[in-house]
Amino acid sequence: MRRPLIAGNWKLNGSRDSATALATEVAAASSEIDVDLLVCPSFTLLAPVQAALGSSCVALGAQNLSAHESGAVTGEVSAQMVAESGCRYVIIGHSERRGLFGERDSDVAAKVQRALAQSLVPIVCVGESLDERDAGQELAVVSRQLDSALGALDSTALANCVVAYEPVWAIGTGRSASPEQAQAVHAAMREWLIGREAGAGNTVRLLYGGSVKPDNARALFAQRDIDGALIGGASLDAADFLAIARAAV
Repeated sequence: MRRPLIAGNWKLNGSRDSATALATEVAAASSEIDVDLLVCPSFTLLAPVQAALGSSCVALGAQNLSAHESGAVTGEVSAQMVAESGCRYVIIGHSERRGLFGERDSDVAAKVQRALAQSLVPIVCVGESLDERDAGQELAVVSRQLDSALGALDSTALANCVVAYEPVWAIGTGRSASPEQAQAVHAAMREWLIGREAGAGNTVRLLYGGSVKPDNARALFAQRDIDGALIGGASLDAADFLAIARAAV
């Protein structure tokens, strides 16, 4: 059985004081919850959050990294820099990166390769827009994104990835996919992964992201192929984040 992963994407939120207070509260409760916990603050908050997490079992992740290894690309943060900041995970291809900053499937694929080269676990985000959902194209869109991001990986690299399904129409809208809608896409993603490599395909963790809250988490986690969540707004409240984590046990 795949161990649940509950990941908090703090996005562009938090001061040093508020972030360390949140991390401290999550760390204090982490030993009581039998899931893998992850928090992903902004780059400048990685060091203080890492210190606040201390020796707890809560992992640290980044929200993005550069497709470039090094060079004259001012403002970018390389995979090596992310790894040296103490991160174990990195979110790649989040819908906001694709929508607001024009990241293409090819950019996501390049970032996955950079992450794996530094022994980071990429959380590869896929998902369809509302227009694509209404047109019945969600499975085709997700399959295309998986093909681009993961299609060239060998079985070892594939096994070191996490995939997060985040329908764009459910990100920060308060509207969540129903458990059945989420499961249908997760089942298709599982089928795609097993088709690539049966062993790795059965072990890769699939997360759901999109207005996950304490009151809908248990129904989502009851679905066969949903192995956890990538949580946005609710991860900024320790009580809500921990309640969601407890729902996955």
